[in-house]
Amino acid sequence: MTDRKESAAPRREKIRIPYPVIVEGRYDSLRVDSVVDAPAIVTTDGFGIFRDTEKQALIRALAKKTPVVILTDPDGAGGVIRSKICGMIPPDRQIRLYVPRVEGMEKRKKAPSAEGVLGVEGTDRQTLRDLFSKLAESCGSDASGRGDGQDGERAGDGGAGDERYARKITAADLMADGLTGLPGSAEARDRLGARLGLPPGMSAGAFRRALGILLTYEEYRTAVTGSGAGYTGGDGETAAER
Repeated sequence: MTDRKESAAPRREKIRIPYPVIVEGRYDSLRVDSVVDAPAIVTTDGFGIFRDTEKQALIRALAKKTPVVILTDPDGAGGVIRSKICGMIPPDRQIRLYVPRVEGMEKRKKAPSAEGVLGVEGTDRQTLRDLFSKLAESCGSDASGRGDGQDGERAGDGGAGDERYARKITAADLMADGLTGLPGSAEARDRLGARLGLPPGMSAGAFRRALGILLTYEEYRTAVTGSGAGYTGGDGETAAER
């Protein structure tokens, strides 16, 4: 819940964690992003995750690379969405965090939720900072095992590091590699996506966002040049090398 005192407080440095975070919606994402520096924040679009096969494939592929943080609202709907995500990926790739159940209503809404409790977007920033600070500390001291604290449970070890904060994969990169803008670009995306566990037929924008979550720029370059996924001319070079 945001108030004037919180808004007027000086901006504090974000808490860096090496794991991507999965939340329900856009406003949850904005709230978490205001306090956490994570490789990515992925939204389920509420119950949209149940029918969005592209998003499901992305989360599964992401969990193969690194454990993921799962943070949903503290109500029945949030529990259902959490169960769906947890059923999609192995337990040792899940880091389950929980915000406290607090009665209230977010200011942007005209009516409270069905259960009358605040979601992730309505959780005050200090509570989120405390929650993610504990995770950040455990990342530095113990990267394996499952915590049994009241605030969250963690599992697995990340293998994700500072390289996730380096050079990003851009739309220009995909165009240079023939993954967009050419007659065979859709097929090239499908070839590369198949290697990464992504579904065929993804749009260029969705594909780029998925790559940005799954790969560092260096891993992307290796995947493109090593798989023949991108467009090549008669000399066998990718468009980026021409």
